[in-house]
Amino acid sequence: MRWWRRFKAHVGWGKSVKVLAKRLGMDADELGHLKVRYQEAHIPKRSGGMRRLLVPSDGTKAVQRTILRRLLGRLRAHPAATGFEAGKSIVDNARPHVGRHVVIKMDVKDFFPATKEERIERYFRRIGWNKHAAKLLTTLTTAEGGLPQGAPTSPRLSNLVNYGLDRSLQQMVERRFGRYTRYADDITISFEEHRVPRKTARRVRGTIQYAAIILKAHGYYAHRNTKLKVCYRHRRQMVTGLVVNERVQLPRAKRRWLRAVEHRMATRGEATITPAQLQGWRALQQMIEQG
Repeated sequence: MRWWRRFKAHVGWGKSVKVLAKRLGMDADELGHLKVRYQEAHIPKRSGGMRRLLVPSDGTKAVQRTILRRLLGRLRAHPAATGFEAGKSIVDNARPHVGRHVVIKMDVKDFFPATKEERIERYFRRIGWNKHAAKLLTTLTTAEGGLPQGAPTSPRLSNLVNYGLDRSLQQMVERRFGRYTRYADDITISFEEHRVPRKTARRVRGTIQYAAIILKAHGYYAHRNTKLKVCYRHRRQMVTGLVVNERVQLPRAKRRWLRAVEHRMATRGEATITPAQLQGWRALQQMIEQG
């Protein structure tokens, strides 16, 4: 029946705006005339520079959260997509790459804005909305032609619409006996050493080239500068901020800092971070230890 779903999407059949409004708990006329507004903001990047955000207004954000909860929550992303997925974390993203001979890390340029509104609309059509409802949903969840970084729906939609990307990358990597995960715009691929050592480097080069081709076919480009990293076993291998050489763990400097914070809290009742932040670090450490 997959051909039938494709046919219905092509001709514009599917659930109507009236059904959409009912799902969202709104009046159809009110939904159709909703004004979508964003405010630009900038936050510093960890790697330097500033990250541009489009922050939705309170009304827009409320509707987007309803869409996220009622329409997108139960839909299936690819298992390799670990970012912003319920029950998954940076630990799940790092774990498949523990103890591997080589770890490749690739970063996608402008990931959210590069996820174009045409792909979002096609996705809404494919999951059963007619052309008018799909267009309205796209209007409610995109800005400036792509996914706005700052909207609550963007992370989940980026995973859902990229099921095919993740499948293609995973199949390509598995043909080379490797492992693949993606955490938002961070792609990680790892391999064991080839029995012929010189072929390991050839496999790495070929994988990076083919991954770039697959990304381009889906509208993305990978950074080819310092954000592209190839880490071998004799050096520290990091995946989404965690060391994976022998087991998943925080970097040594971070572990020492956390022990110092815990000591100050135990002896002086004070710390350089808030109690909520400390609790977050404790929860992360517990996840790592349980893994």
